[in-house]
Amino acid sequence: MTKKSWMLAAASFLLAVPAFADDLPAPETWAIHGQATFVEQYHPAFRSLYRGPNSLDHGSRGDETIDMTLFGGVSPWEGGEAWANVEMDQGFGLSGTFGVAAFPSAEAYKVGAAEPYGRLQRLFFRQTFDLGGDAQAVEGQANQLAGSRTGDNLILTVGKFAVTDIFDTNSYAHDPRGDFLNWAVVDAGALDYAADAWAYTYGGAAEWSFDSWTLRAGLVDMSKLPNSTELETNFSQFEMLGEVERRIHLFGQDGKIKLLGFLNRANMGSFNDALALARQTNATPDVALVRHYRSRAGGSLNVEQGLSDDLGLFLRASANDGSKESYEFTDINESLSAGLSLKGTSWDRKDDTVGAAFEVAGISKSFQAYLAAGGLGVLVGDGRLPNYSNEAVFETYYDAQLIKGINAALDYQFIANPAYNADRGPVSVLGFRLHGEF
Repeated sequence: MTKKSWMLAAASFLLAVPAFADDLPAPETWAIHGQATFVEQYHPAFRSLYRGPNSLDHGSRGDETIDMTLFGGVSPWEGGEAWANVEMDQGFGLSGTFGVAAFPSAEAYKVGAAEPYGRLQRLFFRQTFDLGGDAQAVEGQANQLAGSRTGDNLILTVGKFAVTDIFDTNSYAHDPRGDFLNWAVVDAGALDYAADAWAYTYGGAAEWSFDSWTLRAGLVDMSKLPNSTELETNFSQFEMLGEVERRIHLFGQDGKIKLLGFLNRANMGSFNDALALARQTNATPDVALVRHYRSRAGGSLNVEQGLSDDLGLFLRASANDGSKESYEFTDINESLSAGLSLKGTSWDRKDDTVGAAFEVAGISKSFQAYLAAGGLGVLVGDGRLPNYSNEAVFETYYDAQLIKGINAALDYQFIANPAYNADRGPVSVLGFRLHGEF
């Protein structure tokens, strides 16, 4: 190589390295983040021919929730992160979080309280192994330290976290503090993911990314009883999950396609068994009386695709075994949701977002018969069901940045056939959300 060639090569190297380094955030060894979210929802009175123990109140009603979270993280060594999340919660979902399978606020837990209370919601460790490829920026945010990792990598997570922190994520519909509010829009409606009543569990997950693929697998703890506050202590009741992600590029924009499958193993009741026992005893069917150690499987398709720099589309389709009771999430056996999300760049509000989505859900014939005989689900149960129809939701929101770190949103949801009951509703739910973070 000539002297001139050496000089050109050296110049290229010196010019390239700083430019590359400038693209990557400085690695954090620790971080503290915080957030607070207030949600107020209201619905006017609606048509109701009758009601049951788990019905949405047919009168004019409003309820609110507030939560505050402190996120603390530290990196004990290269690639390692330990995080703890302490949260304060207060308030109630509409009608005590009953009456709609696709419940209108994912900020409302299945337990409510008039007085504020605190909990340690997450406590987990994450280890990232670089396996090769170009370095990629990792932006610092809640539960993620800033830094970089290679395109090919392996990430292991163990501890207490939410299944949906890792599985079924979507850029346009997954964060009730920043985008849609409805349970079955921000998550796959038929994904009966393991969780306590606050949506968290213990377990571990592995994510292997290479080329345009990511493979995920997880083993997590289920609650002691369906929809309860206490998790099983010995993993005798558990859930296994697997997800395949394929990253794509269409219309000059990035997109993702995800296929997920899950298997629950726990003491759960069969609707047909509960109905048979009720006929023998001349009583109201109750799945709690016929619980045995069983398996329940399901799966979902999750798609997100950018259509322009500001517009994105999402779609989810999910289904599960409808012969047995819903264990953790909600009373949905089949769900389809889709929607659009648009940034406000074109009207000089680049940090604002407007979204619109629909979701339709259904349940199995045996579940319909169980509800018709007076049985109760996790969230629904009007005492009878002579006029079944699929539950359908339309949601739209506008989220505006007031100042950096503080956003306010207006949300509207139209719910047809709440709790699959054509004798009740439709219901209009008006919502206001105020969210701040640092």
